[in-house]
Amino acid sequence: MPEVSASEWDKFLSSYKDVHILQTSNWGELKKAFGWQVVRFVCTAPSQCGAQILFRRLPFGISLAYIPKGPVGKEWSALWSEIDSVCLQRKAIFLKVEPDLWDGQALDNVQGDAPAGFQVGVQTIQPPRTLVVNLDGDEAQVMARMKQKTRYNIRLSHKKGVVVRPSADLQLFSTLMRITAERDRFGAHSQAYYEKVYDLFHPRGECELLLAEYEGEPLGALMVLASGKRAWYFYGASANSHRERMPSYLLQWEAIRWARARGCLEYDLWGVPDATEEVLEANFMARSDGLWGVYRFKRGFGGQLRRSIGPWDRVYSPVMYNLYSRVAGARVGFG
Repeated sequence: MPEVSASEWDKFLSSYKDVHILQTSNWGELKKAFGWQVVRFVCTAPSQCGAQILFRRLPFGISLAYIPKGPVGKEWSALWSEIDSVCLQRKAIFLKVEPDLWDGQALDNVQGDAPAGFQVGVQTIQPPRTLVVNLDGDEAQVMARMKQKTRYNIRLSHKKGVVVRPSADLQLFSTLMRITAERDRFGAHSQAYYEKVYDLFHPRGECELLLAEYEGEPLGALMVLASGKRAWYFYGASANSHRERMPSYLLQWEAIRWARARGCLEYDLWGVPDATEEVLEANFMARSDGLWGVYRFKRGFGGQLRRSIGPWDRVYSPVMYNLYSRVAGARVGFG
């Protein structure tokens, strides 16, 4: 099972119309530009399947291996021996797999909570829980599934003169991201990173940068990505001024409209606290730490709460794996 090129990987993915964007060759190229190594394998027997694996170098010549939202296809057991080989060649202390599956979805060759040879991982890289907005029906039906206050804020933003338009101003977007990161205390990528995302995905119609303005003044921006019938909200920012004009609500609505126009049936709001709906609904008014503040905003768009299956860890060096697990923190970071 030889390693395949990016173009060969794209040919393989052409049979899977709704592959997750984190398994696309462009996502691999994005990560390669910022320090990751990318290896792609395709297996044709007993059935077609494949995986895009990311490797991150660590000190002392070791690495970690990661399959985000994959593998692709079925009967993944045919892949593991080849993946083991390349992981050992690159001195990976473990392989982390976060499949593109929701809790409760069936998967061949899984016994219990993880496949044979894996253990359930404690740490996640991608947010394990999210809200997915159903885009089926017309715009009125999509909006009718939202909370009343969210519908009101979308209309209020428009009424108060906020205008949302496509933009290619990545410098402005990066500035807004830094403002938001400082205000809400989270990490932001460099301008070069956002430029690379845009340059890779926008020419293929898989990305749009939307800018919200009031009388020419930028109030917020959002980058939406899509693959197949799914779209994702990965990056969003807002200025400190005119927040009473609710630009973030109108931005999300226009991102939803963009996703619908390109044929998407789902819009993934990407990341809420990892808690049950009962716990989320009981506590979102009182908490603003971590992802709780964004849950208060995101819940209004009428999405279904979902939790991903996994993560699964395949450990090659137990001692180093245990050490890494103690010092790495709760999340490596997805973007």
